[in-house]
Amino acid sequence: MNRTGLVAALLVVLPIAGCGLFGSEPGPEDFARDFLTAYASGDTSGAAGRTDSAVNAKALLDNVRGALKPVAVKTQVTGSTTMEDKSAKVRFTADWDLGKDRHWSYEGEMEVRPDNDSFRVHWLPSVIHPKLGAQQTIGLRDKEATQAPVLDRDGAPLLAPERVVSVILDPAKAGDVAAVAGTLAAAVGKVDPAITQQSIVDGVNKTPKGQSYTVVSLRDADYQSAKAQIYELPGVRFTAATRLLAVDKNLATQLLPNIRKLVEDQVSGKPGFRVVTLNAAGGEVEEIFVKDAEAGTAAYVTLSRKIQAAAEAAIDPVPQVSAIVAIQPSTGDVLAVAQNAPADAQGAIALTGRYPPGSTFKIITSAAAFQAGSAVTADTPVGCPGTITIGPRAIPNSGNFDKGTIPLHTAFAVSCNTTFAKLAADMAPDALTNAAKQFGIGVDYVIPGITTVTGSAPPAADLTERAEDGFGQGKVLVSPFGLAVVASTVASGTVPKATLLRDKPTKIDQQPAAIPAPVLDALRAMMREVVTANPTHPLAQLPDVRGKTGTAQFGDGTHSHGWFAGYQGDLAFAVLLTDAGSSGVALDATDRFLRAVAAS
Repeated sequence: MNRTGLVAALLVVLPIAGCGLFGSEPGPEDFARDFLTAYASGDTSGAAGRTDSAVNAKALLDNVRGALKPVAVKTQVTGSTTMEDKSAKVRFTADWDLGKDRHWSYEGEMEVRPDNDSFRVHWLPSVIHPKLGAQQTIGLRDKEATQAPVLDRDGAPLLAPERVVSVILDPAKAGDVAAVAGTLAAAVGKVDPAITQQSIVDGVNKTPKGQSYTVVSLRDADYQSAKAQIYELPGVRFTAATRLLAVDKNLATQLLPNIRKLVEDQVSGKPGFRVVTLNAAGGEVEEIFVKDAEAGTAAYVTLSRKIQAAAEAAIDPVPQVSAIVAIQPSTGDVLAVAQNAPADAQGAIALTGRYPPGSTFKIITSAAAFQAGSAVTADTPVGCPGTITIGPRAIPNSGNFDKGTIPLHTAFAVSCNTTFAKLAADMAPDALTNAAKQFGIGVDYVIPGITTVTGSAPPAADLTERAEDGFGQGKVLVSPFGLAVVASTVASGTVPKATLLRDKPTKIDQQPAAIPAPVLDALRAMMREVVTANPTHPLAQLPDVRGKTGTAQFGDGTHSHGWFAGYQGDLAFAVLLTDAGSSGVALDATDRFLRAVAAS
Protein backbone atom coordinates (compact mmCIF):
# COMPACT_ATOMS: atom_id res chain seq x y z
CA MET A 1 0.00 0.00 0.00
CA ASN A 2 1.39 3.49 -0.89
CA ARG A 3 1.56 6.27 1.67
CA THR A 4 -1.61 7.95 0.42
CA GLY A 5 -3.58 4.70 0.70
CA LEU A 6 -2.20 4.06 4.18
CA VAL A 7 -3.22 7.51 5.39
CA ALA A 8 -6.70 7.04 3.90
CA ALA A 9 -7.10 3.69 5.68
CA LEU A 10 -6.02 5.23 8.97
CA LEU A 11 -8.51 8.04 8.57
CA VAL A 12 -11.40 5.57 8.33
CA VAL A 13 -10.45 4.07 11.68
CA LEU A 14 -9.55 7.37 13.33
CA PRO A 15 -12.03 10.05 12.22
CA ILE A 16 -10.69 13.56 12.53
CA ALA A 17 -12.27 16.16 14.72
CA GLY A 18 -10.59 19.48 15.41
CA CYS A 19 -6.96 19.53 14.34
CA GLY A 20 -5.91 17.44 11.34
CA LEU A 21 -3.37 14.68 11.17
CA PHE A 22 0.22 15.82 11.75
CA GLY A 23 -1.11 19.30 12.57
CA SER A 24 -2.75 20.01 9.21
CA GLU A 25 -6.15 21.69 9.17
CA PRO A 26 -9.11 19.34 8.50
CA GLY A 27 -10.55 19.64 5.04
CA PRO A 28 -13.82 18.65 3.33
CA GLU A 29 -12.82 14.98 3.10
CA ASP A 30 -12.07 14.89 6.81
CA PHE A 31 -15.42 16.43 7.63
CA ALA A 32 -17.24 14.07 5.28
CA ARG A 33 -15.46 11.18 6.92
CA ASP A 34 -16.60 12.37 10.36
CA PHE A 35 -20.18 12.53 9.08
CA LEU A 36 -20.02 9.03 7.58
CA THR A 37 -18.38 7.53 10.66
CA ALA A 38 -21.05 8.94 12.94
CA TYR A 39 -23.84 7.71 10.73
CA ALA A 40 -22.25 4.27 10.25
CA SER A 41 -21.95 3.83 14.01
CA GLY A 42 -25.60 4.73 14.58
CA ASP A 43 -24.94 8.21 15.93
CA THR A 44 -27.57 9.92 13.82
CA SER A 45 -27.56 13.00 16.03
CA GLY A 46 -23.83 13.42 15.56
CA ALA A 47 -24.12 12.90 11.83
CA ALA A 48 -27.07 15.27 11.47
CA GLY A 49 -25.22 17.90 13.49
CA ARG A 50 -22.57 17.99 10.76
CA THR A 51 -25.11 19.00 8.12
CA ASP A 52 -26.66 22.33 7.28
CA SER A 53 -30.18 20.96 8.02
CA ALA A 54 -29.86 18.93 11.21
CA VAL A 55 -33.59 18.39 11.86
CA ASN A 56 -34.41 17.14 8.37
CA ALA A 57 -31.20 15.09 8.22
CA LYS A 58 -31.81 13.33 11.52
CA ALA A 59 -35.38 12.44 10.61
CA LEU A 60 -34.33 10.76 7.37
CA LEU A 61 -31.19 9.17 8.80
CA ASP A 62 -33.26 7.62 11.59
CA ASN A 63 -35.89 6.51 9.14
CA VAL A 64 -33.41 4.75 6.85
CA ARG A 65 -31.54 3.00 9.67
CA GLY A 66 -34.85 1.93 11.18
CA ALA A 67 -36.01 0.46 7.88
CA LEU A 68 -32.77 -1.36 7.09
CA LYS A 69 -31.83 -2.37 10.67
CA PRO A 70 -28.18 -2.91 9.76
CA VAL A 71 -25.86 -5.17 11.72
CA ALA A 72 -22.98 -2.92 10.67
CA VAL A 73 -22.22 -0.19 8.17
CA LYS A 74 -18.80 0.46 6.70
CA THR A 75 -17.97 3.65 4.84
CA GLN A 76 -14.85 4.98 3.16
CA VAL A 77 -14.05 8.30 1.54
CA THR A 78 -12.56 7.61 -1.90
CA GLY A 79 -11.75 11.10 -3.15
CA SER A 80 -13.03 14.60 -3.72
CA THR A 81 -13.21 17.44 -6.18
CA THR A 82 -12.70 20.99 -4.87
CA MET A 83 -14.88 23.72 -6.34
CA GLU A 84 -14.04 27.40 -6.87
CA ASP A 85 -16.04 28.42 -3.81
CA LYS A 86 -13.90 26.05 -1.69
CA SER A 87 -16.75 23.56 -1.33
CA ALA A 88 -16.01 20.03 -2.40
CA LYS A 89 -17.78 17.06 -3.94
CA VAL A 90 -16.69 14.18 -1.71
CA ARG A 91 -17.02 10.65 -3.05
CA PHE A 92 -17.49 7.65 -0.79
CA THR A 93 -18.46 3.99 -0.69
CA ALA A 94 -20.88 2.39 1.72
CA ASP A 95 -21.37 -1.25 2.61
CA TRP A 96 -24.45 -2.20 4.63
CA ASP A 97 -24.40 -5.51 6.43
CA LEU A 98 -28.11 -6.29 6.77
CA GLY A 99 -27.60 -9.64 8.51
CA LYS A 100 -28.38 -13.14 7.25
CA ASP A 101 -25.57 -12.86 4.69
CA ARG A 102 -27.14 -9.80 3.05
CA HIS A 103 -24.85 -6.99 1.89
CA TRP A 104 -25.69 -3.83 0.01
CA SER A 105 -22.78 -1.77 -1.37
CA TYR A 106 -22.80 1.37 -3.48
CA GLU A 107 -20.92 4.55 -4.31
CA GLY A 108 -22.19 7.96 -3.27
CA GLU A 109 -21.32 11.61 -3.24
CA MET A 110 -22.01 14.57 -0.99
CA GLU A 111 -21.30 18.28 -1.16
CA VAL A 112 -19.29 19.67 1.76
CA ARG A 113 -19.48 23.46 2.06
CA PRO A 114 -17.35 25.92 4.06
CA ASP A 115 -18.97 27.17 7.27
CA ASN A 116 -16.94 29.87 9.02
CA ASP A 117 -13.79 28.03 10.16
CA SER A 118 -15.25 24.59 9.51
CA PHE A 119 -17.46 22.77 7.02
CA ARG A 120 -20.99 21.45 6.77
CA VAL A 121 -22.46 18.62 4.70
CA HIS A 122 -25.03 20.17 2.43
CA TRP A 123 -28.08 18.13 3.25
CA LEU A 124 -29.95 16.39 0.47
CA PRO A 125 -31.55 12.90 0.59
CA SER A 126 -29.04 11.89 -2.09
CA VAL A 127 -26.34 12.09 0.61
CA ILE A 128 -27.60 8.71 1.78
CA HIS A 129 -27.95 7.26 -1.72
CA PRO A 130 -27.63 9.02 -5.08
CA LYS A 131 -31.09 7.84 -6.20
CA LEU A 132 -32.92 9.02 -3.11
CA GLY A 133 -34.98 12.08 -3.93
CA ALA A 134 -36.92 14.69 -2.00
CA GLN A 135 -39.80 13.37 0.14
CA GLN A 136 -38.50 9.86 -0.28
CA THR A 137 -37.10 7.20 1.99
CA ILE A 138 -35.67 3.71 1.64
CA GLY A 139 -37.36 0.35 2.15
CA LEU A 140 -36.14 -3.22 2.40
CA ARG A 141 -38.09 -6.03 0.78
CA ASP A 142 -37.30 -9.72 1.24
CA LYS A 143 -37.32 -12.14 -1.66
CA GLU A 144 -38.28 -15.54 -0.33
CA ALA A 145 -36.24 -18.48 -1.58
CA THR A 146 -37.99 -21.44 -3.12
CA GLN A 147 -37.67 -24.30 -0.67
CA ALA A 148 -36.87 -27.78 -1.92
CA PRO A 149 -38.37 -30.98 -0.58
CA VAL A 150 -36.84 -33.89 1.29
CA LEU A 151 -37.30 -37.00 -0.84
CA ASP A 152 -37.11 -40.70 -0.10
CA ARG A 153 -34.98 -43.17 -2.06
CA ASP A 154 -37.62 -43.39 -4.80
CA GLY A 155 -38.16 -39.64 -5.11
CA ALA A 156 -41.38 -39.58 -3.09
CA PRO A 157 -41.66 -36.48 -0.88
CA LEU A 158 -41.31 -36.93 2.88
CA LEU A 159 -41.04 -33.22 3.75
CA ALA A 160 -42.33 -30.52 1.45
CA PRO A 161 -42.72 -26.72 1.58
CA GLU A 162 -46.14 -25.68 2.79
CA ARG A 163 -47.81 -22.40 3.71
CA VAL A 164 -48.32 -22.13 7.45
CA VAL A 165 -50.51 -19.54 9.15
CA SER A 166 -49.78 -18.59 12.76
CA VAL A 167 -52.76 -17.55 14.87
CA ILE A 168 -51.68 -14.81 17.28
CA LEU A 169 -53.73 -13.42 20.17
CA ASP A 170 -53.08 -9.93 21.54
CA PRO A 171 -54.81 -9.89 24.94
CA ALA A 172 -54.68 -6.09 25.13
CA LYS A 173 -56.95 -5.87 22.07
CA ALA A 174 -59.07 -8.96 22.67
CA GLY A 175 -61.44 -7.58 25.30
CA ASP A 176 -62.94 -10.71 26.84
CA VAL A 177 -59.89 -12.99 26.51
CA ALA A 178 -61.71 -16.04 27.86
CA ALA A 179 -64.52 -15.68 25.30
CA VAL A 180 -62.07 -15.25 22.43
CA ALA A 181 -60.05 -18.21 23.69
CA GLY A 182 -63.19 -20.34 23.76
CA THR A 183 -64.02 -19.57 20.14
CA LEU A 184 -60.44 -20.19 19.07
CA ALA A 185 -60.31 -23.51 20.91
CA ALA A 186 -63.56 -24.67 19.33
CA ALA A 187 -62.16 -23.96 15.86
CA VAL A 188 -58.53 -25.07 16.07
CA GLY A 189 -58.96 -27.80 18.68
CA LYS A 190 -60.16 -30.02 15.85
CA VAL A 191 -56.61 -29.90 14.47
CA ASP A 192 -54.83 -30.18 17.81
CA PRO A 193 -56.98 -31.52 20.66
CA ALA A 194 -54.41 -30.28 23.16
CA ILE A 195 -55.57 -26.71 22.44
CA THR A 196 -58.40 -25.84 24.78
CA GLN A 197 -59.90 -22.64 26.10
CA GLN A 198 -57.97 -23.14 29.33
CA SER A 199 -54.65 -23.87 27.57
CA ILE A 200 -55.01 -20.62 25.60
CA VAL A 201 -55.86 -18.60 28.70
CA ASP A 202 -52.92 -20.17 30.54
CA GLY A 203 -50.63 -19.34 27.63
CA VAL A 204 -51.78 -15.73 27.63
CA ASN A 205 -51.25 -15.46 31.38
CA LYS A 206 -47.68 -16.74 31.05
CA THR A 207 -46.87 -14.29 28.27
CA PRO A 208 -45.06 -11.10 29.40
CA LYS A 209 -47.36 -8.10 29.62
CA GLY A 210 -47.62 -6.19 26.36
CA GLN A 211 -46.66 -9.19 24.22
CA SER A 212 -48.84 -11.38 22.05
CA TYR A 213 -49.37 -15.12 22.42
CA THR A 214 -49.05 -17.51 19.48
CA VAL A 215 -51.95 -19.90 19.85
CA VAL A 216 -51.07 -22.31 17.04
CA SER A 217 -49.42 -22.58 13.64
CA LEU A 218 -51.78 -24.18 11.12
CA ARG A 219 -51.19 -25.78 7.77
CA ASP A 220 -52.97 -23.68 5.18
CA ALA A 221 -55.73 -26.25 4.63
CA ASP A 222 -56.47 -26.36 8.36
CA TYR A 223 -56.43 -22.57 8.53
CA GLN A 224 -58.89 -22.29 5.67
CA SER A 225 -61.30 -24.67 7.40
CA ALA A 226 -61.20 -22.58 10.58
CA LYS A 227 -60.92 -19.13 9.01
CA ALA A 228 -64.62 -18.25 9.00
CA GLN A 229 -64.83 -18.84 12.76
CA ILE A 230 -61.70 -16.98 13.82
CA TYR A 231 -60.83 -14.33 11.22
CA GLU A 232 -62.90 -11.51 12.72
CA LEU A 233 -62.18 -12.25 16.39
CA PRO A 234 -61.01 -9.18 18.33
CA GLY A 235 -57.31 -9.18 19.18
CA VAL A 236 -56.55 -12.04 16.78
CA ARG A 237 -54.15 -11.56 13.89
CA PHE A 238 -52.40 -13.88 11.47
CA THR A 239 -48.95 -14.22 9.92
CA ALA A 240 -48.06 -16.55 7.07
CA ALA A 241 -44.79 -18.23 6.15
CA THR A 242 -43.55 -21.20 4.15
CA ARG A 243 -42.20 -24.08 6.21
CA LEU A 244 -40.92 -27.55 5.50
CA LEU A 245 -43.53 -29.96 6.83
CA ALA A 246 -44.06 -33.71 6.79
CA VAL A 247 -46.29 -34.75 3.91
CA ASP A 248 -47.78 -37.31 6.30
CA LYS A 249 -47.51 -35.93 9.82
CA ASN A 250 -47.80 -39.44 11.28
CA LEU A 251 -44.97 -40.92 9.20
CA ALA A 252 -41.44 -41.46 10.56
CA THR A 253 -42.02 -39.24 13.58
CA GLN A 254 -38.72 -40.32 15.16
CA LEU A 255 -36.73 -39.34 12.07
CA LEU A 256 -38.20 -36.44 10.14
CA PRO A 257 -37.79 -33.70 12.79
CA ASN A 258 -34.06 -34.43 13.05
CA ILE A 259 -33.70 -34.73 9.29
CA ARG A 260 -35.41 -31.34 8.87
CA LYS A 261 -32.90 -29.68 11.21
CA LEU A 262 -29.95 -31.31 9.46
CA VAL A 263 -30.90 -30.34 5.90
CA GLU A 264 -32.64 -27.04 6.63
CA ASP A 265 -29.92 -24.84 5.12
CA GLN A 266 -29.65 -27.02 2.01
CA VAL A 267 -33.34 -27.20 1.21
CA SER A 268 -34.19 -23.64 2.27
CA GLY A 269 -31.78 -22.02 -0.14
CA LYS A 270 -30.79 -18.41 0.42
CA PRO A 271 -33.38 -15.65 0.47
CA GLY A 272 -32.75 -12.55 -1.59
CA PHE A 273 -33.71 -8.95 -0.95
CA ARG A 274 -34.52 -5.69 -2.65
CA VAL A 275 -33.69 -2.16 -1.61
CA VAL A 276 -36.23 0.35 -2.94
CA THR A 277 -37.00 4.02 -2.69
CA LEU A 278 -40.43 4.90 -1.32
CA ASN A 279 -42.55 8.00 -1.74
CA ALA A 280 -44.29 9.83 1.10
CA ALA A 281 -47.27 7.48 0.84
CA GLY A 282 -45.06 4.40 1.18
CA GLY A 283 -45.33 3.36 -2.44
CA GLU A 284 -42.33 2.02 -4.31
CA VAL A 285 -40.62 4.50 -6.62
CA GLU A 286 -37.55 2.68 -7.83
CA GLU A 287 -35.62 -0.51 -7.15
CA ILE A 288 -32.06 0.53 -6.39
CA PHE A 289 -30.60 -2.86 -5.49
CA VAL A 290 -31.66 -6.47 -5.86
CA LYS A 291 -30.13 -9.78 -4.90
CA ASP A 292 -32.08 -12.71 -6.23
CA ALA A 293 -32.94 -15.60 -3.97
CA GLU A 294 -31.15 -18.91 -4.46
CA ALA A 295 -33.49 -21.88 -4.59
CA GLY A 296 -32.91 -24.75 -2.18
CA THR A 297 -31.59 -28.13 -3.25
CA ALA A 298 -33.60 -31.26 -2.60
CA ALA A 299 -32.24 -33.62 0.05
CA TYR A 300 -32.44 -37.36 -0.43
CA VAL A 301 -32.78 -39.80 2.43
CA THR A 302 -32.37 -43.56 2.25
CA LEU A 303 -35.80 -44.23 3.70
CA SER A 304 -38.44 -45.91 1.60
CA ARG A 305 -41.77 -44.25 2.21
CA LYS A 306 -43.52 -47.50 1.22
CA ILE A 307 -41.47 -49.67 3.58
CA GLN A 308 -41.77 -47.11 6.37
CA ALA A 309 -45.55 -47.05 5.96
CA ALA A 310 -45.67 -50.86 5.89
CA ALA A 311 -43.66 -51.06 9.11
CA GLU A 312 -45.82 -48.53 10.87
CA ALA A 313 -49.05 -50.18 9.76
CA ALA A 314 -47.76 -53.53 11.08
CA ILE A 315 -47.31 -52.27 14.65
CA ASP A 316 -49.72 -49.34 14.99
CA PRO A 317 -52.57 -51.53 16.25
CA VAL A 318 -50.36 -53.25 18.85
CA PRO A 319 -51.06 -52.05 22.40
CA GLN A 320 -47.53 -52.77 23.63
CA VAL A 321 -44.49 -50.57 22.98
CA SER A 322 -43.32 -51.80 19.57
CA ALA A 323 -40.73 -51.01 16.93
CA ILE A 324 -39.43 -52.15 13.54
CA VAL A 325 -36.11 -51.18 11.96
CA ALA A 326 -35.29 -52.17 8.38
CA ILE A 327 -31.94 -51.95 6.56
CA GLN A 328 -30.93 -52.78 2.98
CA PRO A 329 -28.01 -55.23 3.37
CA SER A 330 -26.43 -54.52 -0.03
CA THR A 331 -26.02 -50.80 0.69
CA GLY A 332 -26.49 -50.29 4.44
CA ASP A 333 -29.32 -47.86 3.69
CA VAL A 334 -31.77 -47.41 6.55
CA LEU A 335 -35.14 -48.15 4.94
CA ALA A 336 -37.50 -47.74 7.89
CA VAL A 337 -37.53 -46.80 11.56
CA ALA A 338 -41.05 -47.35 12.84
CA GLN A 339 -42.58 -47.05 16.30
CA ASN A 340 -46.16 -47.11 17.53
CA ALA A 341 -47.66 -44.40 19.73
CA PRO A 342 -46.81 -46.11 23.07
CA ALA A 343 -43.18 -46.36 21.91
CA ASP A 344 -43.10 -42.72 20.84
CA ALA A 345 -44.11 -41.77 24.37
CA GLN A 346 -40.87 -43.39 25.61
CA GLY A 347 -38.54 -41.80 23.06
CA ALA A 348 -36.55 -43.24 20.16
CA ILE A 349 -36.57 -46.82 21.46
CA ALA A 350 -36.18 -48.25 17.94
CA LEU A 351 -32.75 -46.64 17.72
CA THR A 352 -31.48 -46.39 21.27
CA GLY A 353 -33.61 -48.68 23.45
CA ARG A 354 -31.66 -51.56 24.99
CA TYR A 355 -33.41 -54.85 25.65
CA PRO A 356 -32.40 -58.47 26.28
CA PRO A 357 -32.40 -60.16 22.87
CA GLY A 358 -33.54 -63.59 24.00
CA SER A 359 -33.02 -66.37 21.48
CA THR A 360 -32.22 -63.98 18.61
CA PHE A 361 -28.76 -63.86 20.22
CA LYS A 362 -28.32 -67.53 19.29
CA ILE A 363 -27.27 -66.22 15.86
CA ILE A 364 -24.17 -64.78 17.54
CA THR A 365 -23.64 -67.73 19.89
CA SER A 366 -23.70 -70.06 16.87
CA ALA A 367 -21.15 -67.92 15.03
CA ALA A 368 -18.90 -67.90 18.12
CA ALA A 369 -19.14 -71.69 18.42
CA PHE A 370 -18.29 -72.18 14.75
CA GLN A 371 -15.13 -70.08 15.21
CA ALA A 372 -14.08 -71.41 18.63
CA GLY A 373 -11.70 -74.00 17.26
CA SER A 374 -13.73 -76.89 18.69
CA ALA A 375 -14.84 -78.16 15.28
CA VAL A 376 -18.51 -77.37 15.99
CA THR A 377 -20.58 -77.19 12.82
CA ALA A 378 -24.26 -76.89 12.03
CA ASP A 379 -24.41 -80.69 11.83
CA THR A 380 -22.65 -81.40 15.14
CA PRO A 381 -24.83 -83.52 17.45
CA VAL A 382 -25.68 -81.57 20.59
CA GLY A 383 -27.79 -82.26 23.63
CA CYS A 384 -31.14 -80.52 24.03
CA PRO A 385 -32.36 -81.63 27.47
CA GLY A 386 -35.42 -80.04 29.05
CA THR A 387 -33.23 -78.37 31.66
CA ILE A 388 -29.53 -78.02 32.36
CA THR A 389 -27.75 -76.82 35.48
CA ILE A 390 -24.68 -74.63 34.99
CA GLY A 391 -23.17 -73.43 38.23
CA PRO A 392 -26.05 -72.60 40.57
CA ARG A 393 -28.42 -71.81 37.69
CA ALA A 394 -31.01 -74.26 36.39
CA ILE A 395 -31.69 -73.29 32.78
CA PRO A 396 -34.88 -74.63 31.14
CA ASN A 397 -36.19 -74.79 27.62
CA SER A 398 -39.54 -73.16 27.06
CA GLY A 399 -42.04 -75.52 28.66
CA ASN A 400 -39.10 -77.81 29.52
CA PHE A 401 -39.27 -79.51 26.12
CA ASP A 402 -36.64 -82.23 25.64
CA LYS A 403 -35.30 -83.12 22.20
CA GLY A 404 -32.52 -85.42 23.31
CA THR A 405 -29.48 -85.32 21.01
CA ILE A 406 -30.04 -83.47 17.74
CA PRO A 407 -27.95 -81.58 15.14
CA LEU A 408 -27.06 -78.02 16.12
CA HIS A 409 -29.08 -76.60 13.23
CA THR A 410 -32.17 -78.35 14.60
CA ALA A 411 -31.46 -77.07 18.11
CA PHE A 412 -31.29 -73.58 16.57
CA ALA A 413 -34.58 -74.05 14.70
CA VAL A 414 -36.51 -75.28 17.74
CA SER A 415 -34.62 -72.81 19.97
CA CYS A 416 -33.05 -75.01 22.65
CA ASN A 417 -31.90 -72.74 25.47
CA THR A 418 -30.07 -75.61 27.12
CA THR A 419 -27.98 -76.29 24.00
CA PHE A 420 -26.79 -72.73 23.61
CA ALA A 421 -26.20 -72.22 27.33
CA LYS A 422 -23.83 -75.22 27.25
CA LEU A 423 -22.07 -73.95 24.10
CA ALA A 424 -21.52 -70.52 25.68
CA ALA A 425 -20.37 -71.96 29.00
CA ASP A 426 -17.59 -73.83 27.20
CA MET A 427 -16.29 -70.66 25.49
CA ALA A 428 -13.68 -68.12 26.55
CA PRO A 429 -15.04 -65.14 28.55
CA ASP A 430 -14.75 -62.78 25.56
CA ALA A 431 -15.82 -65.17 22.80
CA LEU A 432 -19.39 -63.86 22.63
CA THR A 433 -18.15 -60.28 22.91
CA ASN A 434 -15.86 -60.74 19.91
CA ALA A 435 -18.50 -62.54 17.88
CA ALA A 436 -21.08 -59.86 18.68
CA LYS A 437 -18.76 -57.18 17.32
CA GLN A 438 -18.43 -59.15 14.07
CA PHE A 439 -22.18 -58.58 13.67
CA GLY A 440 -22.12 -54.91 14.76
CA ILE A 441 -23.17 -55.22 18.41
CA GLY A 442 -20.92 -52.88 20.38
CA VAL A 443 -19.97 -50.89 17.28
CA ASP A 444 -20.52 -47.15 17.67
CA TYR A 445 -22.21 -45.50 14.70
CA VAL A 446 -22.18 -41.78 13.95
CA ILE A 447 -25.09 -41.41 11.54
CA PRO A 448 -26.00 -37.83 10.56
CA GLY A 449 -29.64 -37.29 11.43
CA ILE A 450 -30.08 -39.92 14.15
CA THR A 451 -28.53 -41.17 17.37
CA THR A 452 -28.15 -44.93 17.61
CA VAL A 453 -27.04 -47.57 20.09
CA THR A 454 -26.41 -51.08 18.80
CA GLY A 455 -26.16 -52.76 22.20
CA SER A 456 -23.51 -54.44 24.31
CA ALA A 457 -22.14 -57.90 25.01
CA PRO A 458 -19.61 -57.52 27.85
CA PRO A 459 -17.08 -60.29 28.53
CA ALA A 460 -18.40 -62.76 31.09
CA ALA A 461 -15.83 -64.42 33.35
CA ASP A 462 -18.62 -65.88 35.46
CA LEU A 463 -19.69 -69.27 34.12
CA THR A 464 -23.40 -68.83 34.85
CA GLU A 465 -23.51 -65.37 33.34
CA ARG A 466 -21.77 -66.63 30.21
CA ALA A 467 -24.30 -69.48 29.91
CA GLU A 468 -27.19 -67.04 30.24
CA ASP A 469 -25.63 -64.77 27.62
CA GLY A 470 -25.58 -67.74 25.24
CA PHE A 471 -29.36 -67.62 24.85
CA GLY A 472 -29.75 -63.85 25.26
CA GLN A 473 -30.80 -63.76 28.91
CA GLY A 474 -27.63 -62.63 30.66
CA LYS A 475 -26.17 -59.16 30.49
CA VAL A 476 -26.26 -58.84 26.69
CA LEU A 477 -28.52 -56.05 25.41
CA VAL A 478 -29.50 -54.94 21.93
CA SER A 479 -31.62 -52.24 20.33
CA PRO A 480 -33.99 -52.93 17.44
CA PHE A 481 -31.50 -51.01 15.30
CA GLY A 482 -28.64 -53.19 16.57
CA LEU A 483 -30.52 -56.40 15.85
CA ALA A 484 -31.39 -55.14 12.34
CA VAL A 485 -27.64 -54.60 11.87
CA VAL A 486 -27.06 -58.22 12.91
CA ALA A 487 -29.63 -59.50 10.40
CA SER A 488 -28.15 -57.30 7.67
CA THR A 489 -24.67 -58.63 8.43
CA VAL A 490 -25.83 -62.23 8.02
CA ALA A 491 -27.49 -61.34 4.72
CA SER A 492 -24.55 -59.46 3.17
CA GLY A 493 -21.56 -60.82 5.08
CA THR A 494 -20.47 -57.33 6.09
CA VAL A 495 -21.49 -55.07 8.98
CA PRO A 496 -23.53 -52.37 7.24
CA LYS A 497 -22.38 -48.78 7.32
CA ALA A 498 -25.93 -47.75 8.06
CA THR A 499 -26.80 -44.51 6.24
CA LEU A 500 -29.79 -42.19 6.43
CA LEU A 501 -28.86 -39.18 4.27
CA ARG A 502 -27.40 -39.65 0.81
CA ASP A 503 -24.78 -36.92 0.98
CA LYS A 504 -23.78 -37.33 4.63
CA PRO A 505 -21.67 -40.44 5.16
CA THR A 506 -21.75 -42.53 8.31
CA LYS A 507 -18.72 -43.14 10.49
CA ILE A 508 -18.12 -46.20 12.68
CA ASP A 509 -15.56 -46.43 15.45
CA GLN A 510 -14.10 -49.78 14.36
CA GLN A 511 -13.97 -52.17 11.46
CA PRO A 512 -15.23 -55.52 12.75
CA ALA A 513 -13.33 -58.68 11.89
CA ALA A 514 -14.62 -60.49 8.83
CA ILE A 515 -16.97 -63.42 9.32
CA PRO A 516 -15.73 -66.55 7.53
CA ALA A 517 -17.88 -67.57 4.58
CA PRO A 518 -18.63 -71.07 5.96
CA VAL A 519 -20.02 -69.46 9.11
CA LEU A 520 -22.30 -67.20 7.09
CA ASP A 521 -23.47 -70.08 4.91
CA ALA A 522 -24.37 -72.12 7.98
CA LEU A 523 -26.23 -69.26 9.65
CA ARG A 524 -28.23 -68.47 6.53
CA ALA A 525 -29.35 -72.08 6.20
CA MET A 526 -30.19 -72.30 9.91
CA MET A 527 -32.23 -69.09 9.81
CA ARG A 528 -34.17 -70.46 6.84
CA GLU A 529 -34.85 -73.67 8.76
CA VAL A 530 -36.39 -71.63 11.57
CA VAL A 531 -39.18 -70.70 9.14
CA THR A 532 -39.50 -73.92 7.13
CA ALA A 533 -39.14 -76.59 9.84
CA ASN A 534 -42.74 -76.10 10.90
CA PRO A 535 -45.26 -75.84 8.03
CA THR A 536 -47.60 -73.91 10.34
CA HIS A 537 -44.98 -71.24 11.05
CA PRO A 538 -46.61 -67.81 10.49
CA LEU A 539 -43.97 -66.91 7.88
CA ALA A 540 -43.79 -70.27 6.12
CA GLN A 541 -46.04 -69.12 3.29
CA LEU A 542 -43.84 -66.14 2.43
CA PRO A 543 -40.96 -66.56 -0.03
CA ASP A 544 -37.43 -67.06 1.35
CA VAL A 545 -37.78 -65.46 4.78
CA ARG A 546 -34.85 -66.24 7.09
CA GLY A 547 -34.58 -65.26 10.72
CA LYS A 548 -34.67 -66.09 14.39
CA THR A 549 -37.34 -65.67 17.01
CA GLY A 550 -36.64 -64.45 20.51
CA THR A 551 -38.65 -64.54 23.72
CA ALA A 552 -36.70 -62.44 26.20
CA GLN A 553 -37.62 -62.49 29.85
CA PHE A 554 -37.14 -59.35 31.91
CA GLY A 555 -37.87 -58.04 35.38
CA ASP A 556 -38.92 -60.82 37.73
CA GLY A 557 -38.97 -63.34 34.88
CA THR A 558 -42.74 -63.44 34.51
CA HIS A 559 -42.78 -60.99 31.60
CA SER A 560 -41.20 -61.38 28.16
CA HIS A 561 -40.46 -59.31 25.09
CA GLY A 562 -41.17 -60.77 21.66
CA TRP A 563 -38.54 -60.52 18.90
CA PHE A 564 -38.04 -61.58 15.32
CA ALA A 565 -34.90 -60.65 13.42
CA GLY A 566 -34.22 -61.73 9.87
CA TYR A 567 -34.16 -60.87 6.22
CA GLN A 568 -35.95 -61.49 2.95
CA GLY A 569 -33.90 -60.84 -0.14
CA ASP A 570 -32.33 -57.41 0.21
CA LEU A 571 -34.47 -56.40 3.18
CA ALA A 572 -33.12 -57.02 6.70
CA PHE A 573 -35.16 -56.14 9.75
CA ALA A 574 -35.76 -56.49 13.48
CA VAL A 575 -39.21 -56.53 15.04
CA LEU A 576 -39.76 -55.92 18.76
CA LEU A 577 -42.98 -56.07 20.77
CA THR A 578 -42.20 -55.38 24.41
CA ASP A 579 -43.94 -57.23 27.23
CA ALA A 580 -45.72 -59.35 24.63
CA GLY A 581 -45.34 -62.65 26.46
CA SER A 582 -43.83 -64.56 23.54
CA SER A 583 -42.30 -64.18 20.09
CA GLY A 584 -45.57 -65.21 18.44
CA VAL A 585 -46.93 -61.69 18.30
CA ALA A 586 -43.63 -60.50 16.80
CA LEU A 587 -44.03 -63.14 14.07
CA ASP A 588 -47.55 -61.89 13.37
CA ALA A 589 -46.28 -58.30 13.10
CA THR A 590 -43.49 -59.48 10.81
CA ASP A 591 -46.02 -61.25 8.61
CA ARG A 592 -48.10 -58.05 8.33
CA PHE A 593 -44.98 -56.04 7.59
CA LEU A 594 -43.61 -58.29 4.82
CA ARG A 595 -47.00 -58.75 3.17
CA ALA A 596 -47.51 -54.97 3.12
CA VAL A 597 -44.06 -54.46 1.60
CA ALA A 598 -44.82 -57.03 -1.09
CA ALA A 599 -48.13 -55.35 -1.87
CA SER A 600 -46.68 -51.82 -2.08
